[in-house]
Amino acid sequence: MAHIASIVYSPADDYRETADYYLRVPVSQAELVAGHGIRGDRKGSNPDRGLNVMSAELLAGLAREGFQTGPGQLGEQVVIAGLDFTSLAEGTRLQLGNNATIEVIKNRTGCERFEHIQRHPPETAAGRLGFMASVVAGGPIAVGDAVTVLEVVAGD
Repeated sequence: MAHIASIVYSPADDYRETADYYLRVPVSQAELVAGHGIRGDRKGSNPDRGLNVMSAELLAGLAREGFQTGPGQLGEQVVIAGLDFTSLAEGTRLQLGNNATIEVIKNRTGCERFEHIQRHPPETAAGRLGFMASVVAGGPIAVGDAVTVLEVVAGD
């Protein structure tokens, strides 16, 4: 069964990120806010990029290749285990926990900062960095919560 394996966020109140790492604070639970992302997270200001979601299985593969994959070290906020990310097209909606719903917006790609932090060109992780999502319906989420694929909503 697919489930949330990790949740991290960048605190809006105390943000001191350096060029050498992504500041992410691991939490066991959080609240997703529709049109934003994680409550209190500085990264959720753009509704089309409110949430960075990655696969636990793909993270494990990247770790074997020498990437830093501790909580949030690839810029992710939510890690999901037990879900085939290759089957998730843009527009697919996922229910996280009992109430929250997110929608896949686009695949994530690395940037110059990613390369500086990871010491690997972004191309070496292409197709394995998960996706950007918007929060369609807010609600509490927690590590261990079930993740359910809902129907694809085209043009919504």
